[in-house]
Amino acid sequence: MSEEMTTEETIRQLGFDLSAAQKWANGGKIEVWVHRYLRSGIGGSTNPQFSDGLQLARRWWNGPVEVALADLTPAVGSDPAREYVVEADHWQAITGRMAAALTDVQALPPLIVEYRAGELSVRDGNTRLGAMERLGWTTCWVVIWYNSEEDYLQHSAKLFNQ
Repeated sequence: MSEEMTTEETIRQLGFDLSAAQKWANGGKIEVWVHRYLRSGIGGSTNPQFSDGLQLARRWWNGPVEVALADLTPAVGSDPAREYVVEADHWQAITGRMAAALTDVQALPPLIVEYRAGELSVRDGNTRLGAMERLGWTTCWVVIWYNSEEDYLQHSAKLFNQ
């Protein structure tokens, strides 16, 4: 009889936790990790269209890096200002279920964010972000992509205080 693994254990086993992302980044392959992750089906969903879209143009990457939750702009949520609005009761239910299951930020895949117009827009991981906010966490790990080398260089200097 086998024990049922938690989501965090599954993520670790499949190589999509923070430690795995850091290893890929240290090898200069964070973009490869991102595409593997987006096609993995972790958490019951897969996003090959997002992966395909990212590959349509040259991207520059940073991360994983730890950032304040307050520095992130969610794309999804119940706030009418969000790019993709979810009904409030549904949003509370899904972020609540996820919050109940989260115990270790290091066991999670980093959020995937786009640097756009000076903001860090969460493109993958909005539910995780909502759960982290519910838990009162103040920071999380992200992988950031940039659509221009200029944005990459300017934000990298700011991000790493250079």
